[in-house]
Amino acid sequence: MYYYDLKEFTRYFDPDLRIDLEFGDVADVPAMPSIVKDRPIAGDNSNGVLFKLNKFRHFHMPADDVAFADKLPVAVWRGELNNPIRTLLLDAARDLPFCDVGTPKPTAAPEYRKPYLSIDQQRRCRYIISLEGNDVATNLKWIMSSNSLCLMPPPTYETWFAESELVAGVHYVPLESDFTDLAERVQYLERHPTEAERIVAAANAYCRKFADERAEQAICLLVLYKYFVLSGQIEPDPEAWRFISG
Repeated sequence: MYYYDLKEFTRYFDPDLRIDLEFGDVADVPAMPSIVKDRPIAGDNSNGVLFKLNKFRHFHMPADDVAFADKLPVAVWRGELNNPIRTLLLDAARDLPFCDVGTPKPTAAPEYRKPYLSIDQQRRCRYIISLEGNDVATNLKWIMSSNSLCLMPPPTYETWFAESELVAGVHYVPLESDFTDLAERVQYLERHPTEAERIVAAANAYCRKFADERAEQAICLLVLYKYFVLSGQIEPDPEAWRFISG
């Protein structure tokens, strides 16, 4: 999928041009400017050139026709325990009656296992927790495009979705990294549904930017064009470069 997502746009350029790339989950910033799906948010991350890769998985944002008020007053999470923060959540939320969190993996410890839930099943709940795994949280996009409210610690990785541009309290409800504030957050939101729905609406608006396929395609082409120009392989054409330079 990474190859096809990149080939979709590189085929419009001279095949003799060169690209450095790192497919898959990228935990660190590459040593040289490289096309990547994700990069750390903190520090100098300029060598990680974000591109819309593995989009079938990461940009799956199905429509949600259930209103926030009609959902169950439950905070839900499902996923693999491939990051210590995920185990922290399960330990912190185990005895909270409004939480339905766990992993469907049969190899997990019994106290962490819960039945598999589809996206539609999770979206029946008002609150869906998003947690980073190997890098970004895969479920973040479909949560923010739904009528459920996203709860998460501030992200540390970003993709084409520009997670670094998300604002706590505007696009999502922030959680402490040890989840000691989870009960307080949910209880507050249950008492202030209008505020919760305002955050849901802002998250939906953020996601709609990525639904403009014509704009997405143009930006993909311009990212590659800028890469070739800044790597000294082609001379910038004023008519194209004006979209990049502003």
